[in-house]
Amino acid sequence: MATNFWSTGRKIVAVGKNYQKHIEEMAQIGSKKDEKFLSEGAKTPVLFLKPTSSYLPLGSGPIRLPRNIGPIHHEVELGIVIGQKCKRVKESEALSVIAGYCLALDLTARDLQLAAKEKGMPWSVAKGYDHFTPVGAFVDKMHVLDPHNLELFCQVNGVERQRGNTKDMVFRIPSLISYISSIFTLECGDVILTGTPEGVGPIQAGDKVVAGICDLPEAGLQFDVENEPE
Repeated sequence: MATNFWSTGRKIVAVGKNYQKHIEEMAQIGSKKDEKFLSEGAKTPVLFLKPTSSYLPLGSGPIRLPRNIGPIHHEVELGIVIGQKCKRVKESEALSVIAGYCLALDLTARDLQLAAKEKGMPWSVAKGYDHFTPVGAFVDKMHVLDPHNLELFCQVNGVERQRGNTKDMVFRIPSLISYISSIFTLECGDVILTGTPEGVGPIQAGDKVVAGICDLPEAGLQFDVENEPE
């Protein structure tokens, strides 16, 4: 069922570079590929896949970070939980295939991602570790009046790092579902991560990460951070 998407879903389809200010901050980090993307833009969404083994549901323990892979960044995102099997969905019908939403952190091994970008390689090596997709509870779509006006935030040790509104997405939800379903058959429990606003940054052992959606407290998540055992 879609309510237990982290155990029933078969794939996580993630969208990169879907907030303009995040595109700008990534260009400043130093990737020539991101600088080029900033200047040229995109005609279609940037997609990558994450394994469902990367899920860490709320209440199932701390985030355990792999060792010796460089900085690991938080990226707070709205997740779309698909409610039915669908293919080639029209934008006008896209909202009907949604069961609900969730809040997620798309954790990223930043040095690995930048190296992959420079070589023109996929990002999965930077996105797919265990615990790299912490998620909050399923929120039925009936409780979300306007998914294009949700204020997301992420705090680390009580300090706000990220705040952004889904109204600023480059590609809106119907466009994402239509485009993604033209490539992949979407199934009940699949999740689409819709991109992150600006303010991404590192987390480390000993941190406490809190993220939420304003006016939707049931979507919030909170995790302690540890290193993986040696």
